[in-house]
Amino acid sequence: MSGQTSAKRAGTATISDVARAAAVSTATVSRVLNGNYPVADSTREKVMAAVRKLRYSANANARALASSDTHTVGVILDDVVDPTFSYIVRGVEEAVTRADRLAIVAASRGSPEREIELIERMRDQRTDAVIVVGGAYANEGVRRRMAAQARALDDMGSTLVLCGRPSLGAHLPTKLVGYDNEGGAFAITEHLISLGHQRIAYVGGPTRLSTTVARVSGYRRAFEGRGLQTDETLIRLGQFGRRFGYQQLRELIASEADFTAVFAGNDMVAVGAMDALTEAGLRVPEDISLVGYDDIPQAYDLQPKLTTVHVPLEELGRAAVRIGLPNEDFYERHEADHVTLGTHVVVRDSTGPPP
Repeated sequence: MSGQTSAKRAGTATISDVARAAAVSTATVSRVLNGNYPVADSTREKVMAAVRKLRYSANANARALASSDTHTVGVILDDVVDPTFSYIVRGVEEAVTRADRLAIVAASRGSPEREIELIERMRDQRTDAVIVVGGAYANEGVRRRMAAQARALDDMGSTLVLCGRPSLGAHLPTKLVGYDNEGGAFAITEHLISLGHQRIAYVGGPTRLSTTVARVSGYRRAFEGRGLQTDETLIRLGQFGRRFGYQQLRELIASEADFTAVFAGNDMVAVGAMDALTEAGLRVPEDISLVGYDDIPQAYDLQPKLTTVHVPLEELGRAAVRIGLPNEDFYERHEADHVTLGTHVVVRDSTGPPP
């Protein structure tokens, strides 16, 4: 037998082989090789010893795999049960099926660490593209590590697609699909102001999440454009979700705060807000006007039907696949590297003039 019983030819070992030899995860091997995350010296020594023994070459391995089409597309989202994300995934699945591929879906549960780990695992699976869905937090360390993942995917012929989140920076091998988030928030706040509301509460969304930042910015800009002041005590940030909307409206009502309308950061926050308003004996829109964001089907099912901002959720998913697989010929046209979709206000029954 040749020396291959103890070591593979250069360029043929995989990152998974190195991980097994060093008794660590593939994510740890990637962190050692990329140098983008602190790793214990003893762990680094074990990994590098395995790399030398197996004569592993990350670049050679990536080139060898670049032409290997796995017919899969990875999708990473915050939570699989969130209606907003589920409709984006429906669009992804539709486009992936049309491209004769399989979608692999995973949830980060809001953890940037988990998100990066999932990208690494999908990279190990040699997915043809990785689509990361939803807003991002302003964190330079996380941004650098995501940039490293984008380069690593590009080296192996794959693509990192950012769906509904900001760019990682110029000249990085990423593609972006977004929507007019701030513009939608501006438009729906303008709708309330045009009805005569000046005391408008804004409720919902993590403080530093890019999605929240854009929506609050649009809300503020509408006030500024009318020469009005925003009341900071009426801005309640923290989470997206029905429970948060319910809790915050209960607190606002109990505090006897002066407001005539509520801008819920998304439709599920609006559902919770509606629960609290109804429980308090307040009528929508006769006593309090209420608006949401996203236009998920539940917005139409509420009584009264919810005025909201329509986001083309399924089209976001389809567009992410189109730009993530740029060499395919199953679409009539190819997308640019950066696509921005429009939003618009859908006026239903939950808004009216202030009492």
